[in-house]
Amino acid sequence: MERVPVTKQGYEALKKELETLKRVERPQNIKAIEEARGHGDLSENAEFHAAKDRQGFIEGRISELEFKLANADIIEIKKLPKDRVVFGSTVLLENIDTGEGVEYQLVGPDESDIDKGRISISSPLGKAMLGKKPGDELIVQVPGGTRAYELVEIL
Repeated sequence: MERVPVTKQGYEALKKELETLKRVERPQNIKAIEEARGHGDLSENAEFHAAKDRQGFIEGRISELEFKLANADIIEIKKLPKDRVVFGSTVLLENIDTGEGVEYQLVGPDESDIDKGRISISSPLGKAMLGKKPGDELIVQVPGGTRAYELVEIL
């Protein structure tokens, strides 16, 4: 089974979501199903079908989160090398065409949030950054074309 890298913060967020699903969402959904059953004919009961669909989603997400947590490899950010980009690294990039600087942290797909400067290691830019050193140039194929960056610093 392949281990999935995750930051401590990302691991805690997944754990919190799992607990919310188990302790809040699941019991609320069970009540919704019971109430909908009380409304009579189940074959034409939209509330019942919606609650059953929600139950399927909740149970599927619980299974997915349990799998991810069981296979998580928590990466200690403080112990990361500063000579090359690895999972968890925070980097300063400069767009070669515009001179604009951007700061990103390289995280797992479940943790990515571009608004917070957290990009996935599986994204085109994330893949291009892995293993690079300060001063290296990155050429990234994105939906809008090709972008070139210089890796200025590993923070």
